[in-house]
Amino acid sequence: MTMQRDVHGELRARLHGAAEAYEPNRERILARIERGMVEQERPGGHRSTRPALWGWARIVSATAAVAGMLAVGGYAVASAVKDDPPRQQSVAVPPPPVESPDATSRPPASPKATPGSGGGGQNEAEPSGAPTKSAQAKPSASAPGLLPAVDDTEDGPLWSDGSVDPHSNDFWAQSNVTIKASGQLTKLTVQLKVAQTGGVSSAGAWRSLPEGDFTFTVEERDDFLVYTWVLKEGRTVPEGEWVFAGQYDHDRGGRDAKDDTYAVVGATDGQEGSVGGDFAAQDDDEGDS
Repeated sequence: MTMQRDVHGELRARLHGAAEAYEPNRERILARIERGMVEQERPGGHRSTRPALWGWARIVSATAAVAGMLAVGGYAVASAVKDDPPRQQSVAVPPPPVESPDATSRPPASPKATPGSGGGGQNEAEPSGAPTKSAQAKPSASAPGLLPAVDDTEDGPLWSDGSVDPHSNDFWAQSNVTIKASGQLTKLTVQLKVAQTGGVSSAGAWRSLPEGDFTFTVEERDDFLVYTWVLKEGRTVPEGEWVFAGQYDHDRGGRDAKDDTYAVVGATDGQEGSVGGDFAAQDDDEGDS
């Protein structure tokens, strides 16, 4: 391999020297052209039978041939003496950097599942066509006060009933306040009080009337979790039967709802009524879930 490189190097050196020493003999080329022209026009001699045009074409062709030979020779010398082309190299291009996720980002929270295999949660208990469950509210200083306790399920235009939803289980429960309006109500306040029996915390609420018609609050007060719905000014409740439900988590085990209560105040254009009551214990009502 080393000997082959030495031979190539010696050949390049010789070609470089020949190329540098070579000088075209311009005078000699012009003399040959002139001799050709003289022979064409020599008096008394053998005159070319070819037309003058052909003679000039021959001269031009000869000149072009000489120039071409010089060009080809120079190109051959340059090609022979030029260095070997550099070996092609592959350049690895790194892929574009992948942007790292924001360190402060958090995955979206999964919706809180209703525990228990013995029954469903809100979706099973909620009446068909009922609005979306109310967002869980935080305690508010502007929450309405407690309604007076009432032990009457029917008064004026109102009828009511309180019950623990049968789909409640050992970790979660729902208390339903059902009212009937004998006429269109222009005022209505529904309040549900769930006794703090251990680990009781709000898990949401819903009602079968339009959510936008009510102001909803939930707060802890006097060892009770208090849910309150107040009909907004200018809104009305049609005649019919409606449900207001509070949902809550609690300590494991069957929960006794005997200390839970509810109260409802409402009015039509000509009548007012106040109803309320308590919730029978699960053991006495539907049994352990």
